[in-house]
Amino acid sequence: MTDHRPVETWLTDMDGVLVHEEDAIPGAAEFVKALKGSGRPFLVLTNNSIFTPRDLRARLLVSGIDVPEESIWTSALATAQFLAEQRPGGTAYVVGESGLTTAMHDVGYVMTDRDPDYVVLGETRTYSFEAITRAIRLIEKGARFIATNPDPSGPSPYGTLPATGSVAALISTATARQPYYIGKPNPLMMRSALNRLDAHSETTVMVGDRMDTDIISGLEAGLRTVLVLTGSTSREQVEHFPYRPSRIVDSIADLTPYAETT
Repeated sequence: MTDHRPVETWLTDMDGVLVHEEDAIPGAAEFVKALKGSGRPFLVLTNNSIFTPRDLRARLLVSGIDVPEESIWTSALATAQFLAEQRPGGTAYVVGESGLTTAMHDVGYVMTDRDPDYVVLGETRTYSFEAITRAIRLIEKGARFIATNPDPSGPSPYGTLPATGSVAALISTATARQPYYIGKPNPLMMRSALNRLDAHSETTVMVGDRMDTDIISGLEAGLRTVLVLTGSTSREQVEHFPYRPSRIVDSIADLTPYAETT
């Protein structure tokens, strides 16, 4: 952490790094408090497109972690920003929840199922056969296929849930069209976060719990990366990947001194 230019900006994943479901990971609240006290810009990143930043702030507060709304960056926000840059004032048929539809409305997009420019797939807890069928038919008619993230599954208190990547695979199988994924591991997610903070990759650290999303997307965006062992990837599994993080730590608590002093 000290063998490069000083760290001026922090990016961190949320699930598996700061929280497990509704429970804070020990040291997470102190880490965020240290970041806020340092005055350095930071963003909490998540591939979850269900919730708005305001919703996620409330969820984190329940866990005892105080993250400002403007310091939360979701795959829904990154997707909306990307589409606004690609085709300003466009139209989309959106399969998703308020986090995604709010982001799309905020950039001036019109939600429609009549000849939309895009079909945009996000995560939801209420996928319907009707909505998926409509998405398939619109893509067959020429709509461009976008998905907020490729995560195939997600956790819940009751076990694994199908996520955006699984439903995207269903649509792709039916249409023979692959979506363009915006969220991690696409480094576009990292670059959009850097742009939001007016930050530089050489002075930014990405903290995550997954080698195949957080670490690789940070690496490809030119960031230093830190893997915490409180989430998906174990220390033993790191050796299976052809790339390595800049550093491995047991948990986010080990990074608090660096957040305070970098």
